[in-house]
Amino acid sequence: MASALTKWLVDPNRNPLAALHMKTLSKRLRKYGLRYDDLHDPMYDLDVKEALNRLPREIVDARNQRLKRAMDLSMKHEYLPEDLQVKRENAEREALGALPLYQRTIP
Repeated sequence: MASALTKWLVDPNRNPLAALHMKTLSKRLRKYGLRYDDLHDPMYDLDVKEALNRLPREIVDARNQRLKRAMDLSMKHEYLPEDLQVKRENAEREALGALPLYQRTIP
């Protein structure tokens, strides 16, 4: 019972408060050039370690670069410049094959 409740509390797909928390946290992470998924620690969870081992080397290297840049910015008490945040987000959308936000239509 407690396990099911705990899973529901932290699942952003099922709990609107968890989704709001994820959105807010993602917004703050973007200031450092990070993604929400970059928070998963491979030393803490063996499934994350296995998933990172299965990813192409370029993606893992990009993740490591994001983490290093975020630590550097954090130590300097700075944020990633706003124009770089937007450029990186657009490049990521293009790489994933998603339409830019201004080309999307609501059905």
